Amino acid sequence: MLAKSRAYLFLTLSFLLCSGGAFAQISAIEGDVKGADGKAIQKAEILIERKDMKGTYKGAKTDKKGHYIYNGLPLGTYKVSVIIEGQSRDSMDNVKTKLGDPVEVSFDLKKSADEQAALAKAAESGSLSKDQERGMSKEQKELYEKKAKENEAAIKKNKALNDTFNAGKEAMAAKNYDVAVQSFAKGTEIDPSQNVIWASLADAYTSQAGTKTGPEQDEAITKGLAAWQKAIELKADDPAFHNNYALALAKAKKYQEAGGELEKAAQLDPSSAGKYYYNLGAVLVNNGQNEQAGDAFKKAITADPNYADAQYQYGVYLISKATTTPDGKIVPPDGTVQAFQKYLELKPDGPFAEASKGILATLQGGVQTTYENPNAPKKPPVKKK
Repeated sequence: MLAKSRAYLFLTLSFLLCSGGAFAQISAIEGDVKGADGKAIQKAEILIERKDMKGTYKGAKTDKKGHYIYNGLPLGTYKVSVIIEGQSRDSMDNVKTKLGDPVEVSFDLKKSADEQAALAKAAESGSLSKDQERGMSKEQKELYEKKAKENEAAIKKNKALNDTFNAGKEAMAAKNYDVAVQSFAKGTEIDPSQNVIWASLADAYTSQAGTKTGPEQDEAITKGLAAWQKAIELKADDPAFHNNYALALAKAKKYQEAGGELEKAAQLDPSSAGKYYYNLGAVLVNNGQNEQAGDAFKKAITADPNYADAQYQYGVYLISKATTTPDGKIVPPDGTVQAFQKYLELKPDGPFAEASKGILATLQGGVQTTYENPNAPKKPPVKKK
């Protein structure tokens, strides 16, 4: 079988009408077509395009055995393509015909696909062998060179991105938040599609805001919220992004928006919903928003009844709403005792265990509200009749 120089570009071909030039010397091309499964392909179309002058020849199709033959070709140089279901599946370039026996041009699509995959892999790694380079068409070489330049640019870009990201992480660890902001901001300029870098920039701005006051603090908070929005825009299915964005919103006193983000986080990750609501409750307590905090802690224990710290904090919220009867008995809202008891059940030696025990003892014993003088004379006992 003659040596072949294959072109493996799958292009949609424009068919030209056959030129009508007549030649005294004619030749032929024949061959077989096998599919990716190794079996003969029937009714595959063969397109023959002349290279040394204008001329297109078509009409040949493979038979039941996958064989075809095209007679009556002028002597010349051709590109032979196999067309299946309207698409060029393989081709052989620079086929020179001769007088006498037909020139064989066969197509093995499985082999072609394997060679193409190997060529693509080699091109991707930049390790083409000399044989592979010789086997490439002009178009393939152009594509390979283009890909090589793109890979080189991508490598430089990735290095710059990694360098600035690592510099930002180191600055965060050192609590040098100004440098961290600069590094992560540079990373977003190098590649705006990296959600992790946007999230890191948001964290840096939030941390930076804690070191600022007045307008500078407001600016850092605003930029941090904008960075969180960008991170979520790129990866809206990450519950951690929504959770952290909610905490930033709460610090900006945008409590309603924070609650909405935590709802999204809880929907994306129901197993951690208790933690998301607890986080919101903690932020609200620290900002003096006790009523909203109580609602957040209630949502936390509804989502996860075994979240011990949420049970305790919800109990503390409820005890703040307790009333006292005239005889000194404390009347807590429903669920108060149960919250502290649940905490002790889950964390009998936890950090809030002693406080929980003390509160329960007070609730069970009541509070003495009347004063008695211990030195006052005792009343004589009443005799029974």
